[in-house]
Amino acid sequence: MTSTIALVFGGRSGEHGISCVTAGGILGAVDRERYDVVAIGITRDGRWIHVSDDPADWQLQGSIPPEVPSAGDEVLLPAAAKRPGEPVTLRVVRDGRLQPLADIDVVLPLLHGAYGEDGTIQGALDLLDIPYVGSGVLASATCMDKTATKAALEQAEIPSAPSISVHEDEWSARADEVTTRVQERLSAPWFVKPARAGSSLGVSRVTDPSALEQAVKTAFAEDPRILIEEGVVGREVECGVLAGEAGGEPRTTLPGEVIVGDDLDFYDYESKYFGKGTIDIQVPAALSDRAVAEVRAVAARAFSALGLEGLGRVDVFVTEADEVVVNEVNTMPGFTPSSMFPVLWDTMGLGYTELITDLIEQARSRRIGLR
Repeated sequence: MTSTIALVFGGRSGEHGISCVTAGGILGAVDRERYDVVAIGITRDGRWIHVSDDPADWQLQGSIPPEVPSAGDEVLLPAAAKRPGEPVTLRVVRDGRLQPLADIDVVLPLLHGAYGEDGTIQGALDLLDIPYVGSGVLASATCMDKTATKAALEQAEIPSAPSISVHEDEWSARADEVTTRVQERLSAPWFVKPARAGSSLGVSRVTDPSALEQAVKTAFAEDPRILIEEGVVGREVECGVLAGEAGGEPRTTLPGEVIVGDDLDFYDYESKYFGKGTIDIQVPAALSDRAVAEVRAVAARAFSALGLEGLGRVDVFVTEADEVVVNEVNTMPGFTPSSMFPVLWDTMGLGYTELITDLIEQARSRRIGLR
């Protein structure tokens, strides 16, 4: 018997288009003999729309990402939590009438950034006892907030780069004081980041204090709270993690490395998705055996310490002394066929379709609710 999976993508964040591309990749690879698929796009203003499940409709057109259309048949979640053993019935408003859409078994939320990867959709699904792929509310919210992530990592004695957190109101009232604090506490270069955004949106690299104000404004355009972080000299390395089987230890990949060319300051949004500059992705990374073991150990520890479920990608720096410093932890990493996370798992012998199946089956077997 087939199961029915609802793919949810798009959303209100600045990563709307990338989320749609991720959905296109998964729609093209999910095992259709095993799973029926219902595609649900969330518009930029938050409406849930029943959309095409044709992968061709969710591909990049040159450098232009696809977008969930603003009009369409609106999808309604159940009015109450489902009872044990009952299906989760989605309904749709079509031609002015309320009609059944599908009985679903699992939701695969492919949302990146705010209003999706931050625990909000996870909370909505938890309220209705709907099974879903990935981490729950607390882990999602913690990893979305870089300040909270650093605090949790520090508690677990996992190193990350020194930083300070700044609110927009504090900057407006005391910009000179904040700048002085940055210069006294953090060695340049500095990375100025929105506290709660992904895909390097709003991130700037600053080497001169005179450029700090513009970098701060760029970050505040994404989030009223930002992070100013000390740059770490090291290689940019990423490690894929999956929850352990039958309650075992987290599964990790060999690390992959992002090699940034001299024509780029850092691995930014345009270079990640739209071909800007020279980027070389090396999988597996050419690291010493000691560094490989340490990256995988740190990734597994971070996954557990932050309470992740399902999947995660842990991004780290590896210094010349083979020390591993965590950069950030992603609860819903990029998931197109060419994205680092599935490529890392493919190197481990777990292909793209099999990886999707692994995640769906994890969600189907996970306990629902607090009863």
